[in-house]
Amino acid sequence: MQAQQLRTRWWALGVIATAQFMVIMDTSIIGVALPDMQRSLGFEPSELSWVFNAYVIAFAGLLLLGGKLSDLFGARRVFLAGFGVLTVASLAAGLADTKQFEIAARAGQGVGAALIAPTALSLLMTLFAANPRELTKALAIYGAAAPAGGTAGVFLGGVLTEWLDWPWVFYVNVPVGIAVMLATPRLLPDGRGERGRLDVAGALTVTAALSLAVFAIVRAPEDGWGSPQTVWSLVGSVALLGAFLGLQRTGRDPLLPLGIFRTPHLAGANVVMALLGAAWIPMWFFLNLYLQQVLGYGPFTAGSALLPMTVLMMVFMVGVTGRLVGRYGFRAVLASGMATLTVGLGILALVRPDGAFLSDVLAGSLVAALGMSLAYIPAMLAAMANARPEQAGLASGIVNTSYQVGSALGLGVMTAVATSNGADQLTDVAALTDGFSSAFVGAGAVALAATGLALVLLRARTTGDATSTTPDERAPVAVD
Repeated sequence: MQAQQLRTRWWALGVIATAQFMVIMDTSIIGVALPDMQRSLGFEPSELSWVFNAYVIAFAGLLLLGGKLSDLFGARRVFLAGFGVLTVASLAAGLADTKQFEIAARAGQGVGAALIAPTALSLLMTLFAANPRELTKALAIYGAAAPAGGTAGVFLGGVLTEWLDWPWVFYVNVPVGIAVMLATPRLLPDGRGERGRLDVAGALTVTAALSLAVFAIVRAPEDGWGSPQTVWSLVGSVALLGAFLGLQRTGRDPLLPLGIFRTPHLAGANVVMALLGAAWIPMWFFLNLYLQQVLGYGPFTAGSALLPMTVLMMVFMVGVTGRLVGRYGFRAVLASGMATLTVGLGILALVRPDGAFLSDVLAGSLVAALGMSLAYIPAMLAAMANARPEQAGLASGIVNTSYQVGSALGLGVMTAVATSNGADQLTDVAALTDGFSSAFVGAGAVALAATGLALVLLRARTTGDATSTTPDERAPVAVD
């Protein structure tokens, strides 16, 4: 009986990891299909970015709400609802015959992802939190699904677009979504929601604040960081965020009880997680561009070139990182990971216009991937390990929001940096390379800052000497 329950938990983890895989894959799979979509649906060049932006804005803006809904109505119900929305929206995106309908469908995919991401992590914690050894392994598999989804999106997008047609980058979600919805009732726990009411005013203000901030960030490279649209969007976002915090202080049943940030390590881990996204996503984005626009790789070949770093991340996340965290605690491993990512970005900053994969890409990408594999799981553990069970969905929503907003902010800033250093000169390979190199330097600076903040914000408490680690850091992740 116990062996059967163990097998069921690991099958359930497969469903949860599939969810994480799909959510991240949907941010990258459309990249190589965009030119065909532009010709088919009549997008202007300035409008095409909204096929990506609509997903990111809806996803990041609604993550907190998704986490709260998980706590109120039960993670499994919201998880199923999220997959229902994602599946229908994916079908609609493939069938779209106008650019307006395509953008709306992509936003629908983002809504589904915002319901899936926090509930998936909450379900994982419910299934494995009682066994620290299993929890670490489960988080490793969950964490490895993210980079695997990002790379598979590029690779699969190239295959589907080249051999079928662009709508198939959306249709591929439909059978997977149906399979997950059929498996969920049998595999995932039917958690009961907590009693309470939904903070509608808080949900509206924080969603508007986050959406407006991400809107300003993703549009800033095109509109200009000093343009009235960008400035007023950011001012409006800050004002709405202030209103949201005021509502949370005075509300009877707030969307985000501010006391949750007294949970050990939660606030610091979210800062580091945001910076991890701000360093990693620009690296991945500009490495793709370097492979295709400077080295001349096609979409299929560029996706293949990213497989070594993906394999390394999956191997380390599943087989190594958990053991290191169990021995040294998440603070030391997280800081080491961010430092390693910094080194990898420094190596990538040396890319040349006449470079090659082996000499200019492989070493830097592998070192950066090693850093990511060492940083992601400890950051997630630090944010989630000490949250009360009834706040697991909320804590998950917060850490996912931090990563997504950090990713959008980092990509927007590094795009501006790259553009100002030549990345907009598509016919000048030397200028392109200078622009990409400057983005790698900027992302490396972010990773270096995160290294220091991890050491300061997640400072271990002393229990007799200055270097000891507290039980609340070590116990949740102990492994043999």
